[in-house]
Amino acid sequence: MAGRTDEQHRIALFIDFENLVTNTGISANNFDLQPALDQLLEQGKVVFRRAYCNWSRFEDAKQRLHDVGVELVDVPPSTRAGKNSADMRLVIDALELCYAREQIDTFVIASGDSDFCPLAYKLRENGRTVIGLAVREASSQMFVRACDQFIYMKPKHRGESSHKDKDHGGRGSKSDEGKGGKRGGKGHDKGHDAKGGKEGAESKGGKPKAAEVPAVAREVVQSLLRRATGPLNPSLVKETIVRKEPDFDERDHGFSTFARLLEALEQEGLLRRIQQGRQGYIVGPDSDVGAPARETKGGKGRHAKAPVPVEEEEEELESYPDPDDEGL
Repeated sequence: MAGRTDEQHRIALFIDFENLVTNTGISANNFDLQPALDQLLEQGKVVFRRAYCNWSRFEDAKQRLHDVGVELVDVPPSTRAGKNSADMRLVIDALELCYAREQIDTFVIASGDSDFCPLAYKLRENGRTVIGLAVREASSQMFVRACDQFIYMKPKHRGESSHKDKDHGGRGSKSDEGKGGKRGGKGHDKGHDAKGGKEGAESKGGKPKAAEVPAVAREVVQSLLRRATGPLNPSLVKETIVRKEPDFDERDHGFSTFARLLEALEQEGLLRRIQQGRQGYIVGPDSDVGAPARETKGGKGRHAKAPVPVEEEEEELESYPDPDDEGL
């Protein structure tokens, strides 16, 4: 149990709440942290959760955040504008936690503000992994590049309205549009086929209709396979891509999972997927690792040569008469 815990990342989550609900399409009454929190929980334990703002302005969000275990830090405006009060408090607490709690190895900054770039740099200098979390349209590219990974939140007001329509027996197309986002399709007549832009689009060969392999995936795969001395774990490929593009998400390119993206790369002839035990790996397209033993004419493989001399030997033995018969 202890060994397993040591392998998990310990994550601290710091939320600049006002930044997430100002001109982002997300409001205090429909703010939903759970989808982003689920992604973080896949990477480790979120042992610290704290949100900063002047909570007298966002009463509607308090209960939602309490429900997911977030501590609310009230930061009344210290100036007439009051803009940087919460930011400064967040930075101070994050640095204090970094120096006081060495076991916390991952810091999540829920904000798209480039003012947090110095904080990200300092945390990374101290060996911490930094993950950004914000709405795409309200995220500074400077801050995105300052993070090791960046997760985009999606406004939920469309999805909430579609769920209500679905519960009341409304048309399923709105629900599919809410789930699929940009890839879900706009037409109501296509909603049944969309299935959230994932399952329905994968009906042919497991590759979404509008899927397109990003250039960064090709570059990383070719570079890693060129230097590899053995099979590569797909997670290493994904981690390398994210290091180059922190906001990379295969779903933005039409693939429901990273395995689907690797499948598309295999169809292009850039790699070959193999199975060793319960774990899947990738190798170069010309690699003989995990290749089938069968060979055609000519017997180029070592396994193909074995049965040939046996057959010839049997034929030669049959061609000679039995010595005992000659004696008789």
